[in-house]
Amino acid sequence: MANIKSQIKRNRQNEKRRVRNRIFRGAARTSVKKARLALESGNTEEARAATMEAVSQLDQSAQKGTLHKRNAARRKGRLMKRLAAIEKKSE
Repeated sequence: MANIKSQIKRNRQNEKRRVRNRIFRGAARTSVKKARLALESGNTEEARAATMEAVSQLDQSAQKGTLHKRNAARRKGRLMKRLAAIEKKSE
């Protein structure tokens, strides 16, 4: 336990941020997982909707600083690549 007043305050701030970041990170992970499952199912409409939701969540998480912007971009790129392959296959 910290004795210094500024460190006590810093610990409170860190805990608040940890909880807030966890919400955004968890939402991004959940939406990416749903998108992957939709992509595996092969239904293009469902896959497109789930992928767009995942992209939105990843953008939001990156904007809040929970995920690094390049990490979010890489994940979005992978999802979009898989979506494009499914859409091309279904034509």
